[in-house]
Amino acid sequence: MKIFVLLSRIPYPLEKGDKLRAYHQLLHLSKKNEIILCCLNDGTENPEARIKLEQFCKEVHFIHLSKFQIGINLLKGLFNKLPFQVNYFYHYSAQKVINTIINNSKPDRIYCQLIRTTEYVKHLTNIPKTLDYMDVFSKGIERRINSSNFILKPFFKKEYQTLVNYEKEVFDFFERKIIISDQDRSFIQHPQKQDIKIIANGVDVAFFKPIENTPKSYEIVFTGNMNYPPNIDAAVFLSEKILPKLHHYLPNAKLLIAGSYPSLDVLAQRNEHVHVSGWVDDIRDCYAASKIFIAPMQIGTGLQNKLLEAMSMKLPCITSPLANNALGAIDGVQILLAENIDQYVNHILTLLNYPDKAKEIAENGFNFVHQNYLWSINNQKLEEIICS
Repeated sequence: MKIFVLLSRIPYPLEKGDKLRAYHQLLHLSKKNEIILCCLNDGTENPEARIKLEQFCKEVHFIHLSKFQIGINLLKGLFNKLPFQVNYFYHYSAQKVINTIINNSKPDRIYCQLIRTTEYVKHLTNIPKTLDYMDVFSKGIERRINSSNFILKPFFKKEYQTLVNYEKEVFDFFERKIIISDQDRSFIQHPQKQDIKIIANGVDVAFFKPIENTPKSYEIVFTGNMNYPPNIDAAVFLSEKILPKLHHYLPNAKLLIAGSYPSLDVLAQRNEHVHVSGWVDDIRDCYAASKIFIAPMQIGTGLQNKLLEAMSMKLPCITSPLANNALGAIDGVQILLAENIDQYVNHILTLLNYPDKAKEIAENGFNFVHQNYLWSINNQKLEEIICS
C-alpha cells in the first residue's frame, strides 16, 4: 500500500518526542508499504536527515517554511479561528506543493502527525486519512495559563479555547484517529472520542539496555529537549527546589541535566552541583553515569519517552502522577511517585540509602517497559489501523 505521511518536522535527528515517534513508525510502515514522506521544516536541515530517511522511504520531500511567512501567519491567528499551533505551520505555498505531491503519487492512505498538519489534507474525501493527535495541545496550554505572567495570560487563554474547538472539529475530517495515551484521549472534547485508538510510544530495548560497571558521577539525572516548556519547568524545579533540600542530607549530591537546546533558564542552573550538558552524541552515557532518573513533570501531556529509556536501562525512576498517568506504572513497585518537594527528596534518599530497594524498582521498571512499550507491537497496531 502507498502511504502519504505528513509531518510538522523532519524526523531526524531524534532529539524530540514527535520525531522519535514518527521515525520508528516510518521504519515499521516502510517494511510492507511504500512511504511518500513530506516534512514541513521551519529550521536548519540536518545534512544527514535526507540520506537517513531515503533508506526506507520511497520519496522524501522537505518543505521549507519561511520565518517571514510564519510571522504573517501568526498575525492572521489574531483574527481567524485557527489555533496559533496550526497557523504557524499552514502556508499557502506549502499547500500547493503538497497538492502536487499527492496528485502525482496517488497514495492509498494519508497519515498526519499532530493537528499542526491537518489543514493541508482535511478537505480530501477520496483518500482514507488517519490523524495522530499524539498529545492534546489544549491541555498543555491550559496548564500554562496560571503560571504565565499578565502579558501572556490572555494569549494562553485564547489559544486554549481555540485549540479545544479545533481538536474537536478536526475529528470529523479524519476516518481514523489515534492518540498516545488514554489520559490524552480523555481531554478531547468530542462525543465520539472513544473511537480514537490508543497507540503508545515504544522504546528501542536493543539500544537502551543496561550498561554495567560504569562509574556513577551523578546522583540524579533528568533528560529531554531543554527548550520545551514542560522540561524547562521540571529542570528548574529540580535544580532550585529539590536539589537544595536534598543537600541538607547529602551536601555533595550532583545533578545532570542532559538534552539539546538548553534554554537560558536551564543554562542559569549550572553550578558546582548541577551540570547542564546540552546536546550529547549518545544519551545512554548520561543515564549510565547516574544513579537515579527523575522527571518531576508539572505541566505538559503525553507519554514521556525519557522515562521509557531510563527504565529500559534499569535506572530506578521517580516522577509525578501527571507523567505517570500516561505511563501507567505501579507506584512503589515499578516506579516512585511524588507530588511535592519532600516526597521527591524522601524517594531519592530511599533509593540511595537502600540499594536493594533501588534494584527492585529498577528491575520491575525494566520488565514493565519490555512488556508494554515495544515499538514492534505498537507500530503493528498502527499499521492495521491505517491500512484497514
